[in-house]
Amino acid sequence: MVLFRRLLGDVLRAQRMRRGMTLREVSAEARVSLGYISEIERGQKEASSELLFSLCSALELPLSAVLREVSDLVALEESLLEVPASSDVVASAA
Repeated sequence: MVLFRRLLGDVLRAQRMRRGMTLREVSAEARVSLGYISEIERGQKEASSELLFSLCSALELPLSAVLREVSDLVALEESLLEVPASSDVVASAA
């Protein structure tokens, strides 16, 4: 199963680290508790649209870019999880 919140957290953490920012810096800029941001980055908490916008602003990233990156990761994970239908397996064995 693909967990959107885990992939979102991975993207946010990677973008924060790419920018050389600490959790404390993002927390101060976004006005969100450090602990809550940490839980979001670890995929343990869901981020509301307002909170996500604040985090993206703190990271100087367009929200659309973050959502696009997460969407690409979701599509990749879904493609890896696809199981061929039983008729496809029988047809390929023939």
